[in-house]
Amino acid sequence: MFKKILVANRGEIALRIQRACRELGVQAVMVYSEADREAKYVKLAEEAVCIGPAPSALSYLNMPAIISAAEVTDAEAIHPGYGFLSENADFAERVEQSGFQFIGPTPEAIRMMGDKVSAKQAMIRAGVPCVPGSEGELPDDPAQIRRIAKTIGYPVIIKAAGGGGGRGMRVVHTEAALVNAVQMTKAEAGAAFGNPAVYMEKFLQNPRHIEIQVLADKFRNAVYLGERDCSMQRRHQKIIEEAPAQGISRKLIEKVGERCVAACKKMGYRGAGTFEFLYENGEFYFIEMNTRVQVEHPVTEMVTGIDIVKTQIMVAAGEKLPFIQRDIEIHGHAIECRLNAEDPYKFTPSPGRITMWHAPGGPGVRVDSHVYTNYFVPPNYDSMVGKIIVHGDTREQALARMRTALAETLVEGILTNIPLHRELMADAKFMAGGTNIHYLEEWMARRTR
Repeated sequence: MFKKILVANRGEIALRIQRACRELGVQAVMVYSEADREAKYVKLAEEAVCIGPAPSALSYLNMPAIISAAEVTDAEAIHPGYGFLSENADFAERVEQSGFQFIGPTPEAIRMMGDKVSAKQAMIRAGVPCVPGSEGELPDDPAQIRRIAKTIGYPVIIKAAGGGGGRGMRVVHTEAALVNAVQMTKAEAGAAFGNPAVYMEKFLQNPRHIEIQVLADKFRNAVYLGERDCSMQRRHQKIIEEAPAQGISRKLIEKVGERCVAACKKMGYRGAGTFEFLYENGEFYFIEMNTRVQVEHPVTEMVTGIDIVKTQIMVAAGEKLPFIQRDIEIHGHAIECRLNAEDPYKFTPSPGRITMWHAPGGPGVRVDSHVYTNYFVPPNYDSMVGKIIVHGDTREQALARMRTALAETLVEGILTNIPLHRELMADAKFMAGGTNIHYLEEWMARRTR
């Protein structure tokens, strides 16, 4: 096991990794920007290093500053958390070339999965079900593009090969709009991701967003930890996540989970990862793989009892997975609400000083947050200030616990999306389960009429 790990992130995930290190008896070095000097995990740290001013380009995305911090503190490994540099293959490569262990997959695996075209080709080879689409990058010839679309059938979606986070996508309903849409997406992809390559897929009309969590070690052992339903989203950003998914047969989950495990073994995957799927009419369609820990990992931890972050650290240190597939059991139901510092209905950010912070408690309630009374939420980063996660024996009990937890949560001084969550927890369709990825936006549109 490592003696010292540098945590190259901020916010609630930095605190989460710090806690996992403490349990393992590992010292955690926290890095921070000038805007995060007052963060809870910095105050709790045995060692903390300022890596630059507030803008992320000068701090959390500053590779030389992070590697220098690891060098001066004698850290042995770097945990990237999620976001920032967590899926940057060049960073993983530089970490390992500098003599540190990157707590995540190999740079090659990150690179392969980061390009949506090569990721899809790898999944097809591994037998993972994929959305019907172009075999790789779209050609320049308009006639060929039209032929491919005709074979797939309209509507289609044009996606950036290097995209992510809901950016670099365009839905096309008619042949007349096709070529122009491809050219526009290429231009946007080149500007946003430095890679103009795009590909085409069948656009599914009313899918759910279901993901499979995997863990793998360097000895080609891999397991899947069930599934999560992340369909409650706005502009491709998840707001509520739960595990397991309502109304999908365990047999089908097992079949897809086994394919994901086979894909991990085939590519020599190491660490935590998530296979993301669209699910429609009883079929799973692979869309991408996230080669890092996810924001929503706690719902899986709650239903399996497995600490995903600790396991990430253990396998990076060269240990074998401490369990096999038949050891994995799903118990009860878990729901997570992301708490954002924003107007609950306009979604405009609401940074500022929190004058009162009271977190909920009680049976089956977990709060992952780095904030506290008098903490200043900086305007420079993502608006998420924490997550409330609940667990119950049944989904109904989990929903009741979440309603109670949200009623107990008190945040003053800034706006948060807690009122939105309170409304959604009482919404009849959400309570029934199985809503699709468009439901929340449609619900918002109905609400504002």
